[in-house]
Amino acid sequence: MSTVAGVAVVERVADLRVAVDAVRRQGGSVGLVPTMGYLHEGHQSLVARSAADNDLTVVSIFVNPLQFAEDEDYGTYPRNLDRDMEMCAAAGAGLVFAPLTEEMYPQAPITSVAVKGLNAVLEGLARPTHFDGVATVVAKLFSMLGPGRAYFGEKDYQQLVVIRRMAADLSLPVEVVGCPTFRVPDGLAMSSRNVYLSADERPAATVLWRSLQAGRDAVAEGSRDPDEVEALMAAVLAAEPKASPDYAAAVDAATLARPDELAGEVRLLVAARVGQARLIDNLGVDCDRL
Repeated sequence: MSTVAGVAVVERVADLRVAVDAVRRQGGSVGLVPTMGYLHEGHQSLVARSAADNDLTVVSIFVNPLQFAEDEDYGTYPRNLDRDMEMCAAAGAGLVFAPLTEEMYPQAPITSVAVKGLNAVLEGLARPTHFDGVATVVAKLFSMLGPGRAYFGEKDYQQLVVIRRMAADLSLPVEVVGCPTFRVPDGLAMSSRNVYLSADERPAATVLWRSLQAGRDAVAEGSRDPDEVEALMAAVLAAEPKASPDYAAAVDAATLARPDELAGEVRLLVAARVGQARLIDNLGVDCDRL
């Protein structure tokens, strides 16, 4: 174990287990914030929430190769461990787990976790192997952590739904806590991939938030037709010259199924490419409270 920026760092699973078991033996609680590093204020908000809820907050920093397709940005995904450590310290983390790939996958894995149905819609259509990689690495992290809480941002909403179902189906002793999306003042959701945006692309990226607002307004004005709401969001995306829309969807918040008529808790989701960055965003709408 070493210390960086005042926070303890472990690279081995055995050392992580020793640390969290010691806290639980003393009656303490443990929180986990799984990340791929290159942290931003959104990650910090998750760490701060966990630090407020638990006696020890663990931040995992691991760029998971299983969730990247061959043509995606695994090799160029932004990394800056020293900066990450400073942000973890400022937000109240007590321990950082930063394993090498060989520690997480001592041999090429032949076991994977697939949350069927939830892994094949929305992002799953564009990235067919992505959620199996996410579910597999998070299941491993939960197994390493043991009983505790894990904190995920709602910005990756489909991921949150997948992980909740995975933890429930596998009876993992981890409470999955969803936290609100952290946005900058113009509405852009914080994302590590925002670093890919050029100066002139950055304002264009707000089109995702604007499209979600348009969908929310349509529902607030009485529309319950998913076709109508999705078409409106898609039109806002298409009107931005620097954006290449992928999808605009209005689905049931719990199941991600597309209803015939919007009712209850609905989640609006959009995805678009702006320059080199593929961005996603979402917004929850309660049809019964509008």
